[in-house]
Amino acid sequence: MPLDQNYLSLPIYKFEKNQKDEFLLNSLKNLSQFHFNKCKEYRKIIQSKNINIKKINDIKELPYIPVSLFKNYSLKSIPDQEIFKTLFSSGTTGQNLSKIFLDKSTANNQSIVLVKILQDLLGKSRLPMLIVDHPYVVKDRSSFSARGAGIVGLYSFGHSHTYALNEDMSLNLSNINKFVDKFSNTPTLIIGFTFIIWKYLIKVLEEKKLNLNLNNSLVLHSGGWKKLSDISVNNDFFKSSIKKFLGIKKVHNYYGMVEQVGSIFVECEEGYLHPPIFSDIIIRDKISLKQIGINKVGIIQVVSCLPKSYPGHSLLTEDLGTIHGIDNCKCGRKGKYFSIKRRLKKSELRGCSDTQS
Repeated sequence: MPLDQNYLSLPIYKFEKNQKDEFLLNSLKNLSQFHFNKCKEYRKIIQSKNINIKKINDIKELPYIPVSLFKNYSLKSIPDQEIFKTLFSSGTTGQNLSKIFLDKSTANNQSIVLVKILQDLLGKSRLPMLIVDHPYVVKDRSSFSARGAGIVGLYSFGHSHTYALNEDMSLNLSNINKFVDKFSNTPTLIIGFTFIIWKYLIKVLEEKKLNLNLNNSLVLHSGGWKKLSDISVNNDFFKSSIKKFLGIKKVHNYYGMVEQVGSIFVECEEGYLHPPIFSDIIIRDKISLKQIGINKVGIIQVVSCLPKSYPGHSLLTEDLGTIHGIDNCKCGRKGKYFSIKRRLKKSELRGCSDTQS
């Protein structure tokens, strides 16, 4: 069930909400029906809610599943022989990890969409790339962690790929200094997980009283603020620290998850996250799970027309967020724009689970 190639060619931030809803609704209804037919676990969930997919008239009516289900079940809508690649979420030792099964068609569509989204920010020219991680995290190309998938997904946007860390997570100053010496006067791209950039690059530079001259660079990072919120590091402080130790003013976060690889939400120049044409978000009340309006904090539901090999097209996340406006962001991108507030606490997660049952 490949994605319509005409859909892949659409401009990613030019459609206003009503236009976008029209495109997404039909695609997501078809996808829901496809997974209903092909995935027995998904079918049981939909049947238990007495939902008639054909009668859905609004995106907010789409059935969703908690993202945590992927940690406990092998959810897929393809036979095993069609599995092309398996992705795993990040997690601490002893935790169940999400398993995401991709066929070639889904993996290809996700790659195409990722390129379109990031070219909007980075342009089409490949840049010298400094990767704030170590090379062993991408060693097995058939089975990736979330970290590995994030790096490989961005790999094609760079050249002269240089890893900033050793396998023991220590700073590889030799690699970094060679990169800086060669590209100090050239636009470069620095990528990595938010927490890793902070702990293993910025804090180490601070301890060693070092500064790097990379003022022509752009930092693209992801992974959220959960680990940093405990030490009072927010987005503004993170950006000011990047400027202080690396000399970089262009710092962009992006929100995404292994359960919806390809559908990433990139931070614009105004500091807001934007859903591309291929995906969207809905904010739901923590207790009732009903859709709530602009400037209210609730649980983020993400929808995407990309997941074909597994039922990840409509997911209730474990993150709280706020939609700040629709079609009127000062950056010029149309559609909703939003921010992430924090992760749900365990007690709140149990509450959501109770509401779902």
